[in-house]
Amino acid sequence: MVYVTRALIDVLLDLASDADPDDVTTGVSVTLAGELEGADRLDPETPVFTDFFLPDPGNSVNAVFGVDLSTPARQAQGRFVSHPVGELEVTRQDDLAEVVFVAVPPWQTDDRSFAAFDRSGERHPLEIIDASPPNQSLTD
Repeated sequence: MVYVTRALIDVLLDLASDADPDDVTTGVSVTLAGELEGADRLDPETPVFTDFFLPDPGNSVNAVFGVDLSTPARQAQGRFVSHPVGELEVTRQDDLAEVVFVAVPPWQTDDRSFAAFDRSGERHPLEIIDASPPNQSLTD
């Protein structure tokens, strides 16, 4: 089972919609359920995808080599990719990670438009959690 917050899905779908007809690829990261507000029913050690890194559109190094040089790999446990004219599946052109979220039009939160896969392309069950990370400030 892959856990993801509803807020993260909403932001990722907005990014994909805004970029359409271009694709979007970005890193996504987890927060342990015990640190989230509203995830009390999950084991506190359960990783929940909560955050994303702003994509860097037009970065030719990333586009050519498929490497995200701006985000240290250990900080992003997953990837999000949009396929504006493709299928809801992992492709050879996608940047891979342990978990790959894929979205296709019409950019909605349903099992025909948004799904989670492993790096080999196998689809995994997805559970959307209505939880949020604790408030943080720049001075923390």
